[in-house]
Amino acid sequence: MSRITVIALTIFTFATLATAQIPKGNVFFGYSYLRAGLTSSTSSNLNGWNGSLEGKFLPWIGIVADLSGHYGTAQFPIFCPVPPGAVSCSPTLDAKMYSVVLGPRVSVSVGKVTPFAQALFGVAHITGNKSGFSTSDTSFASAYGGGLDYHLVPLVNWRFQADLLHTSFFSDKQNNLRLSTGIVLHF
Repeated sequence: MSRITVIALTIFTFATLATAQIPKGNVFFGYSYLRAGLTSSTSSNLNGWNGSLEGKFLPWIGIVADLSGHYGTAQFPIFCPVPPGAVSCSPTLDAKMYSVVLGPRVSVSVGKVTPFAQALFGVAHITGNKSGFSTSDTSFASAYGGGLDYHLVPLVNWRFQADLLHTSFFSDKQNNLRLSTGIVLHF
């Protein structure tokens, strides 16, 4: 064999061994709570789900795609005309809020615990409905936060996660607290 072939095989072998040590990624799905503040005077409690897919390209750095959906009643910052004879008008509507954010995640395993931090960017959409009235808005969204994964059995962890989800619905800025927990499957 020529010298170049031996060097190429050696580099290929070591590169293969090095990538075998890097986890390929993980999938998360679980319950999520969102403290949504659509108006400056009130906040709403929305419940739903959160899921993510992470692909690792280094042992401690990955790229994450995060999706979530939250549901409940929320007070919307909308013009609420009061019909003649009515005492007041309530801008409280049945709400559905979805977000899709992407970005980097940094994590380090320490025994059975893997803490992580992330910065994600994307889009969020909210709709509100009540008695034939409907409103909706879409905005840029960013989520900054982190959490930790607790190792249960091989390839299975339990996640605790907290994020500050920033949105700009209805020309106003919101800082929403999102708490999620659920199962993580590694591949």
